[in-house]
Amino acid sequence: MSERDGYEHGVPCWVDHSSSDPESAVKFYAGLFGWETEDAMPPDSGQHYFMARVRGRDVAAVSGQMNPGPPIWTTYIAVDDADATAAKVPGAGGRLFAEPFDVFDSGRMAVLADHAGAPFSIWQAGRHKGAGLVNEPGALSWNELTTRDPDGARRFYGEVFGWRTSSIDFGGTEYTIFHLPGEGEPQPRTGIGGMMPMVGEQWPTDLPSHWMVYFAVADTDGSSSRAEELGGRVAVPAFDSSVGRIAVLNDPMGAAFSVITLP
Repeated sequence: MSERDGYEHGVPCWVDHSSSDPESAVKFYAGLFGWETEDAMPPDSGQHYFMARVRGRDVAAVSGQMNPGPPIWTTYIAVDDADATAAKVPGAGGRLFAEPFDVFDSGRMAVLADHAGAPFSIWQAGRHKGAGLVNEPGALSWNELTTRDPDGARRFYGEVFGWRTSSIDFGGTEYTIFHLPGEGEPQPRTGIGGMMPMVGEQWPTDLPSHWMVYFAVADTDGSSSRAEELGGRVAVPAFDSSVGRIAVLNDPMGAAFSVITLP
């Protein structure tokens, strides 16, 4: 199903973009994905949180930065109890950047990093349940941890969320699929996220571990060209894979994201 009204504990549920220039980011992504956007913050707040919608449903958001840093897309993982989940992170080797806090009546969140420094957030839903549309052009399609320590990541996310794993061959690389806890042997088609190890010379030595966000598009090649027209850059040209045609792009602010044409 592409329409969603909620998420189980442990499932990636939301993504947002933060940079020092959210107005320019909104212009870029609206031009690329056809998003309708609305600033959810009061006009006199001095802050921005632009909700992006496809077919009237929330799909992502664009905001300003609370602290200096590079532009980034952040993956949010749904939890039943933000405080209890955040309390597990230090013991698993991770870090708390921001202790759990309420976001008005929308929900409760915390900003974290895993054992290798990959940042992510957790989301305890209130009024806002997460992305209301997935796997359609312009909407979130996949969340992928890219890391130099896959064994440590399996341990960390297993301790914090109870995730189990399976693996598939992805162009000669062992690609890990994350699964929710459950009985029986996990199958790749039941995955809730993935993990790509940074192995080989193609990975820049200074690239840190991070969560990659994938958006579905109708035409990966066309979207890549459109991103360049809008001031972005093609980081990895379009290529075919067993799960669809993929490209890695950078927006004009420098934040990385991927697009995929699903089979």
